[in-house]
Amino acid sequence: MDQTMILQAGQLPDTELVSRILDGEKRLFEQVIRRYNQRLYRIGASILSAGPEAEDAMQSAYLKAYEHLAAFERRSSFGTWLTRIMINECLARKKKQSHYSSIPAELPENNTTMTTPDGLLVNKELSGILENAIASLPEKYRLVFILREVEELSGRETGEALGIGEPNVKVRLNRAKTMLKQHLDGYIRGHVYSFHLSRCDKMVSDVFSRLHIE
Repeated sequence: MDQTMILQAGQLPDTELVSRILDGEKRLFEQVIRRYNQRLYRIGASILSAGPEAEDAMQSAYLKAYEHLAAFERRSSFGTWLTRIMINECLARKKKQSHYSSIPAELPENNTTMTTPDGLLVNKELSGILENAIASLPEKYRLVFILREVEELSGRETGEALGIGEPNVKVRLNRAKTMLKQHLDGYIRGHVYSFHLSRCDKMVSDVFSRLHIE
């Protein structure tokens, strides 16, 4: 498949991609993978952990989706169907774990517009703080938050993916936001525009110097 055909395939709606894959254009499954990598990774990080474990689950989910592509009945969107497969895969893996940590073992790579070394460091730190805050949420709230606020699925799509009703989605999302605010409030009060003691020493020294106070 040449570059032009790849670009064209990338613009196809899910339903057409599925139909053409089932008709024998197997290479088009690449577009499915590229299209849903971010969503599936976030789900994996939410249930398992960021990094290799989430990626392994993604591979298994894609394999299962490909193997059962003909079973996709189009009663929901393809994205919702694939999301459900990933959630089930992650939950099955979680049950097999003897120890489960709710805090990601490592931070996923983060695209950033802050390109200076200091900017990259700050951006990574803030990203880690937010990710840890999300990871601290109970799983049922964490998943709803990721699907609704990060992946921007509708309430209906989120409900279909998780097997719950839209009213329950709203309740869980509101609860997740409340818990996140509580988690982050302490950090914000203690760290945002914080004036560290070492800076206080310098400020005193500078002011006294200008006032000629020894």
